Amino acid sequence: MSQRQALPQRTATSRLVVVLRGERAEDYAPVIDTMVEAGVLSFELTLTTAGTFAALPGLVERYGAVADIGVGTVTRPDDVDAAVDGGAHYLVTPVSDLAVVDRALERDIAVIPGGLTPTELHSTWSRGAAAVKLFPASQVGTGYLNDLRGPFPDLTVIPSGGVDLEAARAWLRAGAAAVSVGGPLVGDELKGGDLAALAARARRFVEVCTGSGDE
Repeated sequence: MSQRQALPQRTATSRLVVVLRGERAEDYAPVIDTMVEAGVLSFELTLTTAGTFAALPGLVERYGAVADIGVGTVTRPDDVDAAVDGGAHYLVTPVSDLAVVDRALERDIAVIPGGLTPTELHSTWSRGAAAVKLFPASQVGTGYLNDLRGPFPDLTVIPSGGVDLEAARAWLRAGAAAVSVGGPLVGDELKGGDLAALAARARRFVEVCTGSGDE
């Protein structure tokens, strides 16, 4: 089995993964442009968005020098291969699928598998995941992370699902390595919403996640 891959440096440092889940991959670029300008350094492009694999190489070429481009909603080993071949910097899954984790390890790419229970989270962490995605985080409180630290003190956790600005602050203070944020930040901008409002939200999330916005 390959050695555990570390989270990409920009993702680890910024402590913020922005999840982009829209209707068409063609809508990614204006949103990414806006958020990169606001300081966002890591994006998860979801496979539920039509055309993500086809668009991936071009997006990595365009943004890869300034931001980490990950692929999310990875549920099959074949998805791992397609993402790696397209140049993805990391992978995210919504489930604890050991076959997916094993393929990611074989391809030497950081993988962040999802899970909620201690059994799910430990199964993929012990296998060699770079971090585990606590999902859906909105269904548990930050105290859950403290409880997990008892038996798993080294667990690297990224909460995902319903994480708004105040929840992001609370999870990071509780010891999360980063937060995964979708709707509360992106809003309806993948459907042609207000990019200026998106930029303002993004800057605030960046401040909170880097610690520059702490009171």
